[in-house]
Amino acid sequence: MNSRNQAGESSGENAESKKEHDFDEHLNKIFKPEFIFIFVKPKNPIISVAQIKHLHSSRKNVNRMKYYIKKAKKLHSDIICFHESCFHSTKNFKLSHRYIEEIREECKKNSIWCIFSEDIEIKKKVYNVALLIDRAGKIRGFYKKIHLSGDYTLAGKKIRVFKTDFARIGIVICWDLAFPEMFKRMKKSGAEIVFCPAQWWYERGAHDKDREKRELSILKSLVKARAFENLFFVALCNPLIDSKQQISYSAISSPHRILKEIFGKEGLITAKIDLSEITRSEKIYK
Repeated sequence: MNSRNQAGESSGENAESKKEHDFDEHLNKIFKPEFIFIFVKPKNPIISVAQIKHLHSSRKNVNRMKYYIKKAKKLHSDIICFHESCFHSTKNFKLSHRYIEEIREECKKNSIWCIFSEDIEIKKKVYNVALLIDRAGKIRGFYKKIHLSGDYTLAGKKIRVFKTDFARIGIVICWDLAFPEMFKRMKKSGAEIVFCPAQWWYERGAHDKDREKRELSILKSLVKARAFENLFFVALCNPLIDSKQQISYSAISSPHRILKEIFGKEGLITAKIDLSEITRSEKIYK
């Protein structure tokens, strides 16, 4: 849950839809995403989530991301996910920014997929965008955060599921995790793993005591619930931030249990994903 102030609403739904359409068209023209693969899906893809210490220096944050991309590759990961607004918490970035180019190049060097989120500005319109980078360093897709909470960006409208060489994946961002209908729609579109870059903050007035403990319990429940409700895998990625309101918790969950988790420290969690569990579970609960 980003802590920034929310911008004023658009003057009309039609105007807002046109803004989003123009934004999407611009992204597609720049990157020309090609969703054509020789699709030989591994039975047990390996996924990583990096909970890194978020610093006030964008340069240092990008260097940490590059370090963990290399580390995930050494663990034979197919993909690594980073947290929401992972370069800087208050700046907007152009798609051509050198930091985005550096992450793309690092993915290419290590032949690994990557998901990260930033506030992207095109033609004076800003969205919280999660970019999906492939093993060749190309941008294969993007998702714009739909459910805002304290964001000053515009809200996205489209739910997206992407076909990769290891699984069909969905992407949500932070507060989206609290809206089960999004996950149901991704399930219908064939999603097998859903990634959630986040900066999960809690409102101090929500808990009268034991705030961190109670909010952590809620966050864990949301991750497990979304995975069980839809019988797929969910990967949540938060940063480590020096703030009493930030819940520095990241996890990878199967439909039935948390496979890996990390709380209150920097680190990389990695899990082998048994996609056949989805089919087995669907037979049990049909």
